[in-house]
Amino acid sequence: MRPNQLKKLTSQELAQRYVEIGLAQDEALLMDEYGKFSRLFKTMVAIENELQSRDGDQRGILLDLLTHPNEQVRLNAAKATLAIAPAEARRTLELLARMSVGPQAGDAGMCLSNLDRGVFKPT
Repeated sequence: MRPNQLKKLTSQELAQRYVEIGLAQDEALLMDEYGKFSRLFKTMVAIENELQSRDGDQRGILLDLLTHPNEQVRLNAAKATLAIAPAEARRTLELLARMSVGPQAGDAGMCLSNLDRGVFKPT
């Protein structure tokens, strides 16, 4: 999706698209479709940027996704909301790192490590 198209969607519609992307990323990881994952990642980041650019930083709408049943959706939402809800987002990352066995556990663990070392600074 192009940024022009994202501007036309409501924040709720963007959040729904964000879930769809997370689910598709999870499937892409399972099928070793890394090119597809990368394309989805670019759209996900564009949605995050669009939400952030809206009045009052609308990324808060993604906080509801911290309890989504899919680990990839939770991981994406946690990383996207670290700047606006650091405690809640970190808690989700910690749970994923401890309780997950898939690639999401490794990603969550690396994110926490980078946060703790100051390598990653959420904005």
